[in-house]
Amino acid sequence: MDHPQRPLPTATLYLLALGMFAIGTESFMIAGLLPGIASDLGVGEASAGQLVTAFALTYALGGPVLAIVTANLPRRALLVIAMAAFALGNALAWASHGYAGLMSARILLALTAGLYAPAAMALAGTLAAPEQRGRALAMVSGGMTVAIVLGVPLGTLLGNAMSWRATFGAVALLSLAATAGLAIGLPRFLGAGTAPPDLRARIEAARLPGVLPTLLVTLAWGTGTYATLTYLAPYLEQVSHLPPERMSAVMLLWGVSAAIGLALGGRASDRFGARRVVLFSLALLALSFAYLGMLAGLGHWGMAAVAPGIVMWGMSTWGFFPAQQSSLVARSGVGLAPVVLSLNASVQYAGFALGAMLGGLAVVRWSAGQVGWVGSGFEVLALLLALAAGGRAVARK
Repeated sequence: MDHPQRPLPTATLYLLALGMFAIGTESFMIAGLLPGIASDLGVGEASAGQLVTAFALTYALGGPVLAIVTANLPRRALLVIAMAAFALGNALAWASHGYAGLMSARILLALTAGLYAPAAMALAGTLAAPEQRGRALAMVSGGMTVAIVLGVPLGTLLGNAMSWRATFGAVALLSLAATAGLAIGLPRFLGAGTAPPDLRARIEAARLPGVLPTLLVTLAWGTGTYATLTYLAPYLEQVSHLPPERMSAVMLLWGVSAAIGLALGGRASDRFGARRVVLFSLALLALSFAYLGMLAGLGHWGMAAVAPGIVMWGMSTWGFFPAQQSSLVARSGVGLAPVVLSLNASVQYAGFALGAMLGGLAVVRWSAGQVGWVGSGFEVLALLLALAAGGRAVARK
């Protein structure tokens, strides 16, 4: 006799997704607000870009450490505390009147985001039956996708219409709503018995055949992506004379392209194999950044000329992401998937930090127009690393 299928806890999953939406909006929106932040705080755009470096580096290093420190804390309490602290960080960013204050707020935001996001994804995987696990994970991670498509453009629009502080204030209110929803809606003993992987498990996973070379691909990909994304607004100001009020439309174009790439990347990975999708995505991404770099070197261009590069970039950079995750799971096996994917997230944000730093150096040394070449160079490196890592996957269960 067949047992009835356990119903999917959609209300709980949507609450977790709301927190992911708030985190995704805050994490990516600064790219569209960078010139305004730099001008208001009286610093250069490269210095303002280091707000991204600090966030990403703190997320990469601090998130795993906090996850280990808080391993014995009940998951419901952890999620509520993390989201409440994330709301506080946004409020501090809204209230800050100097570079140091905003930098401190961004570090707090990174610590809390790095604590919440992995815990929410891990909890989603335990709430659903095995045959529904993919749907549950997609629902929670969908909060990040919606943030890229809608939250970031709307945040950019609000920031350029009012001020960058208004955007942080809006995300603070959104985070408070998510905190209240989590506190009221999550069952008290939710996630009992679950804990994040400890340091030993992470080290052992990294030592599996083929895992470390694949993580290096993620590092190079993240570096190239954020070397360009962080300074997209200064780039467009130089190449297309784009006024700040039109930056939200560009972020919308990038976000929609990213969502399409994310969907296509997952399906293509299942149909053609993760390795082929990774290689194709990295090659297209390198060409996209080279195209943007070439335009900057040839003078001034309207958005009609720049837009194809942004579309190809959005689709390829996020088309890479699910295929890369599939590659890691293939190398580690399903049993160790949570560990290697957690490692991948840390390495990804380490790449984001390195990219923001190197992109800033390019802006200072040359101009914002050169960040496309920096991005392209690292995507070529990622492609070469992916080719070198090919064929090392080990069949695991």
